[in-house]
Amino acid sequence: MPKISLKGNNMPASPIRKLVPYADAAKKRGIKIYHLNIGQPDIETPEVMLNAIKNANIKVLEYSHSAGIESYRKKLAGYYGSFNINIDANDIIITTGGSEAIEIAMLTCFNEGDELIIPEPFYANYNGFSCAADVKIVPVKSTIESGFALPAISEFEKLITPKTKGIMICNPGNPTGKLYTREELNLLKELVKKYDLFLLSDEVYREFCYDGNEYVSVMHLDGIDNNVILLDSISKRYSACGARIGALISKNKEVMATALKFAQARLSPPTFGQIGAEAALETPKSYFENVQKEYVERRNFLIEGLNKIPGVFCPTPNGAFYCIARLPIDDSDKFCQWLLESFEHEKQTVMLAPATGFYSTKGCGLDEVRLAYVLNKTDLKNAVMCLQKALEIYPGKTN
Repeated sequence: MPKISLKGNNMPASPIRKLVPYADAAKKRGIKIYHLNIGQPDIETPEVMLNAIKNANIKVLEYSHSAGIESYRKKLAGYYGSFNINIDANDIIITTGGSEAIEIAMLTCFNEGDELIIPEPFYANYNGFSCAADVKIVPVKSTIESGFALPAISEFEKLITPKTKGIMICNPGNPTGKLYTREELNLLKELVKKYDLFLLSDEVYREFCYDGNEYVSVMHLDGIDNNVILLDSISKRYSACGARIGALISKNKEVMATALKFAQARLSPPTFGQIGAEAALETPKSYFENVQKEYVERRNFLIEGLNKIPGVFCPTPNGAFYCIARLPIDDSDKFCQWLLESFEHEKQTVMLAPATGFYSTKGCGLDEVRLAYVLNKTDLKNAVMCLQKALEIYPGKTN
């Protein structure tokens, strides 16, 4: 039998999705599962978006422009303008989800073997994208004790080699919920300027900044326009993960011309998704105000509940809708599987994401899990109860 590629062998499985077979088996046994493992919001998608898709008067479902529908890109530039991100339609390429934006950015900016420094823990699929693009991720560790603050710039600088080509951040952060301050980003800017590096920033969660904290984009940083690539998606802000619409944004004309070649190779982004995304720009401000209020209440409820469990520590995130908690366990992969295979409390259990998959450094995250507070407070209460009961009897408990 012919052998699959080395790249295919090296491609990491999703730490978020690899437990799905165990969850499916548990459901077949009649177990109710509280899904805190994946960032799939239960918030309703805006009506204006769904209605635009339902009412689209299309006789032929054609390809769109490879960069995306022009009217959408023009209106999208206006959306970014409301955040003081001053761009035009030519600075935007619409992609098939934020995932494709990240992959095209890596293919555009890096050669095989180039190094990309990323604070860890980071979104697990960065590992997969870098594998596909033959980019080497060099992690710089942030700590749960600091609330996953940006590591000291000196720690970044220690890792820079002749192969270093860029730095990547997620702000607000998945999986940590950390929102970087203007001061942190300005320090990063100086490092980018000093070594003339690309700065890739995944800013999918900009609508989810809490407690009066300021959202600062890398596109607000002066003097590095040609270094910066902004990566985005509509999935979370409109609770429209299935639309598969993202964006790659940069003022660097060479980057955009090259990225467009990759966009042309995949022909075009989804037409219905773009129709919906364009209409979604008319979503009333009240929608986001209500969603943010709901997430703050969920966050506060979950963090308080977690920190009441003996041996559990979870810092309060100030963005996105994720947190990482440290648990008194020996191995988060084993624990998360055990929750689905061997545990139930009143025919219920909870599905979590082992934090090992959010680190590039082996051995990190063994006592940590990521939780997404995307369920209503009643479900969160039951999920926390399940976790507490599970930790009382888990065979690999460490204290």
